[in-house]
Amino acid sequence: MPGIADARAREALAMQIVASLRREEYFRRIQQRGPIQAARADPHSASFEAELGVVHFLQTGQRDEAAWLIFLMVYLAKPEGSGWTRLRDIYGIRGQGRWTWNIVSADPQAFEHWLAENWQTIRGKFGNHRKYASIRAGANGWMGPAVTRYIQWVNEAGGHDALFGRLIHEAGNDPHSIFDRFYKVLPVKGFGRLGRFDWVAMLARYGFMPAEAGSAYLKGATGPVAGIKLLFANNPEAKLSLADMQQRLDALDGYLGVGMEVLEDAICNWQKTQFEFKHFKG
Repeated sequence: MPGIADARAREALAMQIVASLRREEYFRRIQQRGPIQAARADPHSASFEAELGVVHFLQTGQRDEAAWLIFLMVYLAKPEGSGWTRLRDIYGIRGQGRWTWNIVSADPQAFEHWLAENWQTIRGKFGNHRKYASIRAGANGWMGPAVTRYIQWVNEAGGHDALFGRLIHEAGNDPHSIFDRFYKVLPVKGFGRLGRFDWVAMLARYGFMPAEAGSAYLKGATGPVAGIKLLFANNPEAKLSLADMQQRLDALDGYLGVGMEVLEDAICNWQKTQFEFKHFKG
């Protein structure tokens, strides 16, 4: 692999793979803990931490609330500078309550109307994976209609478990097929290739379905494609087809055995600083 012929590049990529593996391990570890306190799921609490909040909801049987919080986590993402501030403000109605699943599913339009009226007072920013999203009413990529459509979609199926169970049944028993089914069926405008990939991967991490990415879903990708070209041709602009790149990734994973989620994440981060490891968040 020409892109890591230099020992510095090789070490940087290895460290990015380790960092991606540790992120996956983090989600396994937090679900093995004892009872997670309710404050971890309370956007008004200083102890709020969304990842642990999802575990609390799962531990207490609030599966719709857990899936809803996952959707908001993925949609907003977690920028390194402001953390979950934007999620706190939106999920916590700017200190005036909480947009729980029971509330938003009973009146999806209420959320959209609230966001349209209050977007200017919401703090924080979107994470790196949501660069083209907006909370400004009427803007391109506005969050309001996307969230409303998601709620309607889940409601039409009778809740998250009913929807997810149907999708798993339609996909069959193969984890790759299940991942692909979820990835393709999400009807939310504004969730492009990366948003869909992150959403399905997050649901799988929390055990909502036995899914695993069978490919890196390179169509429409930017960072991962540049990284793969850099790795295999030492040129981020190299003329490699999507099929060729995926085949090379498959061969690499056949040797490393870390999975497409880890490779996609690690290579995307590595290509930003080829010769030096930098830990990326958000």
